[in-house]
Amino acid sequence: MTMPGPLRIGVIGHVEHITLGRVAALPRAGDIVHVQEPRVLAGGGGGIAFFQLARGPVELHLFTALGDDDAAGFVERAIAAAPARVHAVRRAQPHTRDVVMIGPDGERTILVVGEPLHPRADDPLPWEIIDELDAVYFTAQDPALLARARHARVLVAAARRRECIAAAGIELDAIVGSRADPRERAARADYAVPPAALVMTEGPLGGAVETAGGVARFASPRADVTGGTYGAGDSFAGALTYYLAAGMSALEAAVHAAHHGAAVVGSLDPLAAQLPLSLPAPAPPPAPP
Repeated sequence: MTMPGPLRIGVIGHVEHITLGRVAALPRAGDIVHVQEPRVLAGGGGGIAFFQLARGPVELHLFTALGDDDAAGFVERAIAAAPARVHAVRRAQPHTRDVVMIGPDGERTILVVGEPLHPRADDPLPWEIIDELDAVYFTAQDPALLARARHARVLVAAARRRECIAAAGIELDAIVGSRADPRERAARADYAVPPAALVMTEGPLGGAVETAGGVARFASPRADVTGGTYGAGDSFAGALTYYLAAGMSALEAAVHAAHHGAAVVGSLDPLAAQLPLSLPAPAPPPAPP
């Protein structure tokens, strides 16, 4: 499968200031917990997917919002260093910070400080770019902006934006989420306007793709959680968007994206472990008789 020139893909949503590290146990009331091996990065649902897409042959556009403090400055420098075009609106408020605690089992627990900063349809950003994009991954909160994003050829949204999706009232090419998260777990029929494909991941069990034709499962590559699970789902979502934009079916795209999700759990730093995006080599032509 090949495409004429690089794919043009947009990410619409939040990028947060992340402090991530290991803890011996999650805190109980009154506890003081020390975070070991700390590192600081730009992440969040939009950020991790953005950096995953930046690892491919893509003309990448990020539409986001930034605060007005030092955390915003850190995030702004991180996204500006990526091979992408950044379209950001400034908010007169502190930027969202997350503290991500990785437990002994590799599972992540997230403390979010402040509300995530998202772009809105009424922000003075170059929304006309969307009309020329091959795909958009949407993890913002404005229904009007989600409806505007429908002008892209392929539109993928995070399942955690269920209320926004319902309010927008449009058909999406894919909704992606985790069956382990009650905020995201759903069936296709749960949506008033069902998406063309509902993709639910299930960690090491792989996941399932539900379409009008039924449910098909996909496997996850074997991966030991020697780092942490933070960023695995969002790396999967970014990769899924890329493979859908390239013309794969939802099931084919999920099979390929599963490798990108699994790669992240081998490292404490999800951005360091993300795999490059590439399309499989075309099959050789059949030999002449």
